[in-house]
Amino acid sequence: MNFEVGGKRFYAMVSPGGEERWLLQEYTSITPKTNFKMSNAFADKDENPELPGSEWDYNFSEQNGITKVSITIFNESFDRMERLLEGFQQGFTITLNSLENLLATLSKK
Repeated sequence: MNFEVGGKRFYAMVSPGGEERWLLQEYTSITPKTNFKMSNAFADKDENPELPGSEWDYNFSEQNGITKVSITIFNESFDRMERLLEGFQQGFTITLNSLENLLATLSKK
């Protein structure tokens, strides 16, 4: 992962059955501690994106020692969003649970 404007993250999500689904993320804007934006698209294992992708906007805020993360996902059509939702909910829930566990571990240090 190269977390800078113009940088990329390329990875595979692997299902419990071993099926791989590749994703390519490119960072388009970074404001330290408050926001970053990226384009996100499925890709083949050679990093060729399946277009169109989605635009993601992450915002971080703090209140009373608690950090709030808000994520907005933009798609060019409702049809595109419906197709993404087929596998999105399960994968994103796993991701958020992993993040929660990581943050709990880091806060104990």
